[in-house]
Amino acid sequence: MPTICSRPQYVRANWLSSVLQHAGFDVEVESFRQTNVGTGQVGQNVRFSLTYCCGQGPKSIVGKFVSDNPVSRQTGIDHNTYIKEVRFYQMLMPTLDIRTPKIYFADIEPTSHDFSLMMEDMYPASQGNQIKGCDIQSATLALNQLTKLHGPRWGDESLSKIDWLVPNKAEQIDSARALWDYCWAGFIERYAPALSKQQISIANSYNAHFANPAQPYAGPMTVTHGDYRLDNMLFNGTTQLTVVDWQTPALGPGAADAAYFLGTSLPSILRNGYERTLLKGYHAALSEYPISGYSFDDCWNDYRRFSFNGLHMAVIASMIVGRTKRGDEMFLAMASRSTQMALELDAGEFLG
Repeated sequence: MPTICSRPQYVRANWLSSVLQHAGFDVEVESFRQTNVGTGQVGQNVRFSLTYCCGQGPKSIVGKFVSDNPVSRQTGIDHNTYIKEVRFYQMLMPTLDIRTPKIYFADIEPTSHDFSLMMEDMYPASQGNQIKGCDIQSATLALNQLTKLHGPRWGDESLSKIDWLVPNKAEQIDSARALWDYCWAGFIERYAPALSKQQISIANSYNAHFANPAQPYAGPMTVTHGDYRLDNMLFNGTTQLTVVDWQTPALGPGAADAAYFLGTSLPSILRNGYERTLLKGYHAALSEYPISGYSFDDCWNDYRRFSFNGLHMAVIASMIVGRTKRGDEMFLAMASRSTQMALELDAGEFLG
């Protein structure tokens, strides 16, 4: 079993050899080159291009490590995102159908949160662009993969016994409110000038929701991604999609992921024209699993109810990770699209 190497600068050839040997490759790594890849906010991804002195293995592998930004790193620790990602790959991934990278080694020290996550390099797949958004073909592909996450464990009551997946509800509500209050003023100060009056109004209504919450969700639950958006997707042509960044899995409503994806990833004009058709495709594919008692009308209402999810993530994440120019553009795009979605779907009726 390899030891945990939590920083890319500490990686050595003999450690990479141990990782690959752990994964079943009879190899010895002679040397390697490393380059940063991706646009992660809470973690950093590094590609290791490998040269072997013995045996044959993959030409390259990708490692995920704690962020080198101290603010982002502390966020990952405080919110257990590093623990959740490692545990997802260790415990849940084998029971799901969604396509993720093959994992060569995953381990974490739960006290310090030091971890190593070494995985298949998906090159030449290209990362989605959260700021630009996507087309209908890509959205269809993403929703089809989403059913392969939600379907296999839909309504599985054993999920509620996984402590890292389901935090204490009372503590979760209290901490969510405290975190929201901490982030809200800074978000408005930074992004409100770029939002319309109507978008700010619906965002203010959602803010008031925390003082007067709606009834808790009582529908079917499953494994959710929690941050299902373009930056966390690798596209290989028009037919293959691999989903990454499993730092926020939870037990929740499947339609919340669907609403979050379409609300933050599709430009409004495309979403307006195709969202009902896209959601019908999601519901039909989901129904291929042994799921009963969940009609399309149920799915549509859940989709509308959770149209605020993109705004919620934008408010929280923009204030608790290290600030970058791209991050500002990305969070603004997410907030603008999702508030517009909530307006057009009349989602305010779901607020308390």
